[in-house]
Amino acid sequence: MSETPEPSEKTDFIREIIAKDIAEKTHDGAVITRFPPEPNGYLHIGHAKSICLNFGIAQEGSNRRCHLRFDDTNPTKEEQEYVDSIVEDIRWLGFDWGEHLYFASDYFDQLYAWAVHLIEAGKAYVEDLSADEIRAHRGSLTDPGKDSPYRDRAIPENLDLFARMRNGEFKDGEKVLRAKIDMAHPNLNMRDPVLYRILHQSHHRTGDKWCIYPIYDFAHGQSDAIEHITHSICTLEFENHRPLYDWFIENLPVPSRPRQYEFARLNLTYTIMSKRKLLQLVQEGHVHGWNDPRMPTLSGLRRRGFTPKAIRDFCTRVGVTKFNSVSDIALLEHSVKEDLNKCAPRVMAVLRPLKVVIENYPEDKSEELEAVNNPEDPEAGNRKIPFSRVLYLEQDDFMEDPPKKFFRLAPGREVRLRYAYFITCTEVVKDDDGNVVELRCTYDPATKGGDAPDGRKVKATLHWVSAGHALDTEVRLYDRLFTAENPDAAEEGKTFLDYLNPDSLEVLSGCKLEPSLKAAQPGDRVQFERLGYFCVDEQDFVPERPVFNRTVTLRDAWAKISGKKR
Repeated sequence: MSETPEPSEKTDFIREIIAKDIAEKTHDGAVITRFPPEPNGYLHIGHAKSICLNFGIAQEGSNRRCHLRFDDTNPTKEEQEYVDSIVEDIRWLGFDWGEHLYFASDYFDQLYAWAVHLIEAGKAYVEDLSADEIRAHRGSLTDPGKDSPYRDRAIPENLDLFARMRNGEFKDGEKVLRAKIDMAHPNLNMRDPVLYRILHQSHHRTGDKWCIYPIYDFAHGQSDAIEHITHSICTLEFENHRPLYDWFIENLPVPSRPRQYEFARLNLTYTIMSKRKLLQLVQEGHVHGWNDPRMPTLSGLRRRGFTPKAIRDFCTRVGVTKFNSVSDIALLEHSVKEDLNKCAPRVMAVLRPLKVVIENYPEDKSEELEAVNNPEDPEAGNRKIPFSRVLYLEQDDFMEDPPKKFFRLAPGREVRLRYAYFITCTEVVKDDDGNVVELRCTYDPATKGGDAPDGRKVKATLHWVSAGHALDTEVRLYDRLFTAENPDAAEEGKTFLDYLNPDSLEVLSGCKLEPSLKAAQPGDRVQFERLGYFCVDEQDFVPERPVFNRTVTLRDAWAKISGKKR
């Protein structure tokens, strides 16, 4: 499990409501929240905001708790795989529900009994109209709905039909149970909403016990009431559903009276948050599964190297408001960079190697040099790195005919090797096609680990890896999955798929890393100096030959953005 997050000291309108309720002892001073995911996909970064809010509130005082309750009312889309992934993701974020793990399916018998109660009270009826006919009868925002011809069925007939629905006597879609409220209500959700539908589908927990299943709007509030939830916190799209939530609570003999509150969901640039579209990406092979490091899922972010602390910090920065907005993905990247800068050890890695031979260094010699593990963490100490006659540099760190502002290695130019010596390029070796394949250099032994004794200066310090000691492995460079800030706002004739970034993944083989990385374990995070933050891939891990995923580059776009705003 991840580390336990520190209680938040921030306030927002939800916390202000809770503080007022506690002061007035509205719920006898108790605060009970819940996080109610549907197990029809993996959690994404948008869910993290709700998780941090609900579980975070529960951690901020005594007589508080947060439940994890799965909204498993649609067996056609739900799987145990999703349940397991959600449990893992929430624990990874640093939160726990203790003994308070529940499923809406735990309450199917009670929900059925309450549906019968509504029928007996003349407040629900069995509907024979098709889904299209129900939609046509519903009306619009400007026109009232039209009563169903089955709306005034006698109570005994409704009870009989509903029992037969449960017993499996009708086909899928042949009948539904509707609440009898008001077909002229200005809120369309109150125009005789459907409560139960027929689904001859095995449930991942209840098996074939049921062939009718409650609609979310009917199951949600009553599940809250059963669990004595005090503050049912939802995103803004449920604001128009609140009158229906309250109607059920008022018209059923529920054991408690929860209240629903809404806040703005998380929207992020260059990202989609629709589980349906994320599933499409997976099923059509645009990504390599739900935990593909390009996905905004928590499992994908974890595999990419994001830390729980960074995600929690990002959610705190975004805040809790009543107004929809879009957050810049650069802020999320900034949060992870801030965290990794403090905790990730530094190592050297060469991703596109260019061979360098130091001709005046003895062929049979190698030495160990001192390198700093993390300059941001004085307790991280130093490490030893091997140095020898043959090294690897980055191809991008050499130009045979450099432009004016290129200060790295070039013929006749001197540069510093990180933690090592000054070297000067004396010869360029090319293949038959004219490609540079090797550099011949000399080194100055007097410059070991620092500056030249004679005071001469160089304008570049380069990272490197000793060829004879290097770990040869694969590195995957991940970038944003979409090229457009808002992939959902597609131009006419296009879909979000048209904005997939063809360069979102570049796989590099033959990369050269410090030998210490042979001992790296799945999930280990490091900074490749000058290149970015990287993480050992958990899925394709091979001992002594770890694959590394790039988490983020060192370039901090948010720092520039926020600097301009100031």
